[in-house]
Amino acid sequence: MRIFHLHAGGVRELESLPTQLPAQGFFWVACARPAFQSQLSGIQHMLQSLTGIQLVELHISDLLNPQLPSHYDYTSQYDLLVFRRLASASSTVPSSQPDTPSSPPRKHNGPPVLRRIDTNPVGFAVFDQIVLTVHPNDCSVREAYAARLLATAATMGVETSDGRIVGAGQGTRLPTGTADLMLRLVNLMVDGYLDLRRELTRQLDHWQSELLKPRTRFVNWNALLDTRLALHHLDEICEDQRSAIQDWIDALQTWPAPATAAELRERDLLQVRSRDVLEHIERVVHHVRRLEQSTETTVQMHFSVQSNRTNDIMRTLTALTAVFLPLNLIAGIFGMNFEFLPLIHRQHGFWWAMGAMLVMALSLIVFFWRKRYLANTPREPMH
Repeated sequence: MRIFHLHAGGVRELESLPTQLPAQGFFWVACARPAFQSQLSGIQHMLQSLTGIQLVELHISDLLNPQLPSHYDYTSQYDLLVFRRLASASSTVPSSQPDTPSSPPRKHNGPPVLRRIDTNPVGFAVFDQIVLTVHPNDCSVREAYAARLLATAATMGVETSDGRIVGAGQGTRLPTGTADLMLRLVNLMVDGYLDLRRELTRQLDHWQSELLKPRTRFVNWNALLDTRLALHHLDEICEDQRSAIQDWIDALQTWPAPATAAELRERDLLQVRSRDVLEHIERVVHHVRRLEQSTETTVQMHFSVQSNRTNDIMRTLTALTAVFLPLNLIAGIFGMNFEFLPLIHRQHGFWWAMGAMLVMALSLIVFFWRKRYLANTPREPMH
């Protein structure tokens, strides 16, 4: 568990749960799911003493559930947001402190990029001066943002646990409130989906070029099927994320009107950041659906090319069969066991028959060639 006190002057990391609300700023209590479960009574006692309310039992179940989809809920005292982030590589490795029981990880037979589509939920309980975040066991998002937070605050002056101020200068603005911090963390998670989108695009572009090569036999059908299923799964995840953020934006519209111009500006910035997060999610959804359509179109084009190639082969074989059919008829006639047949007893009969067969074959070949029965179907160059 990591606890931070954020205020306009900097950031201070605490060693234990706070016992009173800060004079300025707010607290960020970030813990892994097992730590949240083991220290639940202490966290509830802290919330009761600082805010006068505890987490609802159903919300505690939501925060502890590792399979819960993204969604938003609220009470009169706090807001609850569950947002699924991409699972890091380390999350698949057993740790010394096991997470809550969950279903077995999904198995992928395709490229390594598919393994990154597995997700874990991150829970946010947002109070006026406290934001509680519950992360998976690895807490990679928490550590990444905490490092960024401290690096940003270092230019403004960081207050250490012993009260010393380290660093000075002007830097990027720190989060102004609990909701602002939550949206920044969510935006960090959405950036992972944007990076995954580029990796999926490169992999699918490679497979599409292999599918459209007329002389190449494509064999990665299992990997391609896994990729299409993964894209469907990613689409569902992003749809849940978009619904959760949209519910948050709708709830933000119902907040009481700000009393001062500064509060009004902070509210406007909060709405802008919320819409920005929603726009990033919609970009991922749009791109995933475009990849699905592109993959489906490429597969159809592959089978169309194979069908056209098969038709060319069958047309050529049919034309050749038509060329040899009259020749076989002539050979069959002269192979009959009759005593009197034309040209049988003539000295040059064989050559007359061969000449007639050759002329007939050449005539049929020229005829079929002019009809383009023996010509390959012209293909447009692939770009």
